Amino acid sequence: MTSIVAIVGRPNVGKSTLFNRIIRTRKAIVENEPGVTRDRNYGEARWNDRSFTIIDTGEFEPVSRDRLPAQIQEQIQLAIDESDLILFLMDGKEGITSADQEIVRLLRAQDKPVIYSVNKIDGPNHEGRVFDFYALGVDRVFSVSASHGYGVGELLDELARELPESASPIDEERTRVAVVGRPNVGKSSWINRVLGQQRLLVDDRPGTTRDAIDTPFEIGSRKYLLIDTAGIRRKKKISLRLEKYCVVEALKSIDRCDVALFLLDAFEKVTEQDARIGGFIQEKGRACVIAVNKWDQVKKDNTTVSSYTKEIREGLKHLNYAPIVFISALTGQRVRKTLDLIDLVAVAHQKRVATGRLNAFLRDAVQKVPPPVRKRRRGKIYFMTQASTKPPTFVAFVNDPGVIHFSYERYLLNQIREQLGFEGTPIRIYFRPRG
Repeated sequence: MTSIVAIVGRPNVGKSTLFNRIIRTRKAIVENEPGVTRDRNYGEARWNDRSFTIIDTGEFEPVSRDRLPAQIQEQIQLAIDESDLILFLMDGKEGITSADQEIVRLLRAQDKPVIYSVNKIDGPNHEGRVFDFYALGVDRVFSVSASHGYGVGELLDELARELPESASPIDEERTRVAVVGRPNVGKSSWINRVLGQQRLLVDDRPGTTRDAIDTPFEIGSRKYLLIDTAGIRRKKKISLRLEKYCVVEALKSIDRCDVALFLLDAFEKVTEQDARIGGFIQEKGRACVIAVNKWDQVKKDNTTVSSYTKEIREGLKHLNYAPIVFISALTGQRVRKTLDLIDLVAVAHQKRVATGRLNAFLRDAVQKVPPPVRKRRRGKIYFMTQASTKPPTFVAFVNDPGVIHFSYERYLLNQIREQLGFEGTPIRIYFRPRG
């Protein structure tokens, strides 16, 4: 098992900035605004040959009556519960606060190793700010600047020493699933249902999930990495710089997944924004499963499924290859089936066909429907090879690429999918002149 480190602290002390520096990428949303990080954000890191998972938690406010902050406290407690080590970050510019003292009392009751660190110490001239924090009764306080990197190496040296010896290398053999869709379609609810716990915040207000949250998950021998993305909105509706980051992070999540689980709302027709999301999934070459959520609340008759399916196919023409499943994240209806479909399309996404079998298929397909005459020339396809996977990509060698019409390319794509078993994944074909 990879060790888990949780970063905790009160609002706006720089937890997300430190998180990004440790994992060496801008993964968490960073804004000079309290309360930006809500869910637990996971990242993989390595230091001194020690691999670990680090969690960027929401803002800690020990006393709060508001509904969402109360949920945030639950998320922090979950992160603390599942972590092997806690990194408590404080603000060197503001000094000790009552909230810091409350957090220290909480952490002392956890019976887990805690590293105490003071942020915004930008160099040796600011080290004097750290001395006051020893009043908390701790043996050592590490001074760092998350923005500039000062002291971070020394902090990570201590962190690596404190990690349990059982830590193992990061397991990369997981199917990466990005759960995407417009705000409030039930993305976090689906993950919570699959995991069987309140792993992600669920709220009926659009936009509750802001960062892309990575959640390792296993069923038997099947391993997944579930990515819950921020709801993707139309650019004209994005009024805050923060929300622009949310869109970027959601699209980046699609960019790094193997399979996109695309959630739709059963009570809303396929929108222009849905079509944009579908286009991006196809453009990035990701396998896809379309799940229509809230199906338990729809009044049905014998034609309901077929009419919904027709509407989805017409509205999401980019994703004509994606299987459709009708689910309820609330009740669990067909949620397990979505995992079966994810497995199916993930296999197709990385499938490779032997050249001999591929060309036997090509001969049959060409004999069945020969390439049409174009520009007074008939296209000839001599042979085909598979160049790569994720997505499956084929190269066909022809007499003249200019005479192969897009309609014939579409015919070959459909035949490859049907005859060779590539359901749920986009396919690329490139035509090249022989020799």
